Amino acid sequence: MPQEFRSAEELRAAVGKSLGASDWLAIEQPRIDMFADATDDHQWIHVDVERAKKGPFNAPIAHGYLTLSLVNAFLPQLISVPTATMGVNYGCNKVRFPAPVPVGSRIRAVGEIAAVEPVRGGVQVVVRVSVEIEGGAKPACVAETVSRFLFE
Repeated sequence: MPQEFRSAEELRAAVGKSLGASDWLAIEQPRIDMFADATDDHQWIHVDVERAKKGPFNAPIAHGYLTLSLVNAFLPQLISVPTATMGVNYGCNKVRFPAPVPVGSRIRAVGEIAAVEPVRGGVQVVVRVSVEIEGGAKPACVAETVSRFLFE
């Protein structure tokens, strides 16, 4: 269940606080293959199952950018701003991929509000997101996402 914020003031008051964790999501080969098709990134470590089993990760791995793109699916599980007239993704400040996501892994996001700054008509919110791999020692992805929420 996402944490709900009803105003810019509530968002500002939450800087430094945890947003909790999303649900777990299984990363299976069909998702990896569809991402490869969508991005024209068919590197063998992602899509050639037999070769990848003999490679450095002992299995195919998800694209780093696939993992990052799934942050967009996780964020609504972490944060909700129902009073905003519009919310848009503005970008990312920092993105790193500390660990690969082998096919068959489950991942989830944990987040915290890192910053809230005023912008015309609303606020810009930086959420520090860490994508965890179930049972993994390191996160798969760490990113600072930037969203803008506009209010009337």
